[in-house]
Amino acid sequence: MLEPHLPSGVQQKPVHPLWLRLTHWLNVLAVLVMVTSGWQIYNASPLFDFQFPRAVTLGGWLGGAIQWHFAGMWLFGLNGLFYLLMNILTGRMRKKFWPLTLRGIFTDLRAALHGKLQHNDLRHYNMVQRAAYVFVMLDGIVLVISGLVIWKSVQFPLLRVLLGGYDTARYVHFLAMASLVGFVVLHLVMVALVPKTLIAMLRGR
Repeated sequence: MLEPHLPSGVQQKPVHPLWLRLTHWLNVLAVLVMVTSGWQIYNASPLFDFQFPRAVTLGGWLGGAIQWHFAGMWLFGLNGLFYLLMNILTGRMRKKFWPLTLRGIFTDLRAALHGKLQHNDLRHYNMVQRAAYVFVMLDGIVLVISGLVIWKSVQFPLLRVLLGGYDTARYVHFLAMASLVGFVVLHLVMVALVPKTLIAMLRGR
């Protein structure tokens, strides 16, 4: 289906500002480091009856994995904080992700499953995209909070209590990580289906 011709002024307007593209790619690096090093840390003390293959882990051993995880942690945390503040201060949070309704999510999801969801204007997020991005932002906050409890349990007693204790925080952290990986997989599938989204994230248009 041919896409409608947009006025020249609309075509020239960036899909993604520079700060957004920078935080996106820094986050890709941070998530890659944290997830793979986290899998190595998990293997040292598994929560479930399985371990991750050594080939997909980072660090080589527990000490090395922890060092990589801490490096990724600072990048993930600071970059994520900057991303949230910029979204709020520029008004992007309100313009891009709201309104968000269950009815709208199910309507757009049904359209997507039938191959009828349009992607003509990449500056506009459909309800499914809005829900996914809001979810991953909340998931990132849960990752940081549960990670702080695991890292400095004594120093963050209130967070530890809210999460149900140190052991529960480990499960919360693992499930939040699994949710993030699930989001990444879904995100990559959508990029494969709509390749121009990758070009927009690289060039801004």
